[in-house]
Amino acid sequence: MATNLTVLAAQPRNEFGKGAARRLRRSGRVPAVVYGLGLEPMHVHVDILELQAVLRNEGTNAVLELEVDGEQHLTMVKAVDQNVLTLDVDHADFLHVKRGEKVEVDIPVVFEGEAAPGALVTQDADVITVLADVLNIPEEITVDVEGLEIGTQITAGDIQMPANCELVSEADTLVINVVEPEEEELPEPGEEGEDDTEEPAADNGGDEESSEGEGEE
Repeated sequence: MATNLTVLAAQPRNEFGKGAARRLRRSGRVPAVVYGLGLEPMHVHVDILELQAVLRNEGTNAVLELEVDGEQHLTMVKAVDQNVLTLDVDHADFLHVKRGEKVEVDIPVVFEGEAAPGALVTQDADVITVLADVLNIPEEITVDVEGLEIGTQITAGDIQMPANCELVSEADTLVINVVEPEEEELPEPGEEGEDDTEEPAADNGGDEESSEGEGEE
């Protein structure tokens, strides 16, 4: 993580409730709460475009300096609520942290490389939980699957942890599974023709004539 932290300006929030939150959002602001370190929670609001830029560039585990009334607070984005229709951020939680502290975070897992010919790589866990230095949280953890044979499994405990990180997820959590692709069952030659041709056509013709007769009566 970069040593130069993003500074995000925030303003104290004195009005509460759904109506007040809606007014903030209409004006391009996001209501937020700052908590942790035994301090009283602070209710603030931040610019939506600035916050979404932080999330886009630094991810959901972003660590930043939140500036409130001229005072900077070292915080980590702990949770965001998104609007289900617009995907805009509706609310955010920031966690007070301090330098040198370790925090539990969910880190995305991605794999690279190609498995052995005829093998299919499936991913059972998209994230694993680790304990990381607050100023050195990895953006993602990469697993190499190059040449892995069918039947190979990689658990959370098999993954090499980045520097200054400790595994929190259960060691036996299945992350990568290398399997044999399933083959689609194809119909035997002539099966579809026998079901869909001569006899059904003759029967349908008789039914249609009978139906037409009944309808005319």
